[in-house]
Amino acid sequence: MPLESELLLSFKADLDPNRQLLGPTPQGDRTIVYVTGGTFEGPKLRGEILPGGGDWIRRRSDGVGQLDVRATLQTDDGSLIYVQYNGIMNASPEVMARRANGETVDPSEYYFRTTPYFETGAGKYAWLNKIVTVGVGALTPTGVAYDIYAIK
Repeated sequence: MPLESELLLSFKADLDPNRQLLGPTPQGDRTIVYVTGGTFEGPKLRGEILPGGGDWIRRRSDGVGQLDVRATLQTDDGSLIYVQYNGIMNASPEVMARRANGETVDPSEYYFRTTPYFETGAGKYAWLNKIVTVGVGALTPTGVAYDIYAIK
């Protein structure tokens, strides 16, 4: 049976440039980055990403970034939706250095995928509690952007 998907939403999150660098730990090189805001839009919902979420990134010994992200979305009608996802960000040190220098790097030069899950008590959006999604990410000058697809 082939895997089918449809675009659920696209979002752009702004990240605080002041990262918390924990450095090498027994679990990997840990960095914490906070979400300062952003927007999202899709065929069935749109709104803003509220400040206060974050990404607890662990850089593994093989150089791959393992993501652990949590954020709150607020729809344009005032409903709150919690999103949590894990993912993989694999980019060469050269690509990351170019980004750190302010260069926009084409997403074809790295691998950035996530598995978002949504949780809400808002009846209008309760269908989000029952789906599996996959996100395709891109690095932006101020944070990250994703196209998130619902798996049918």
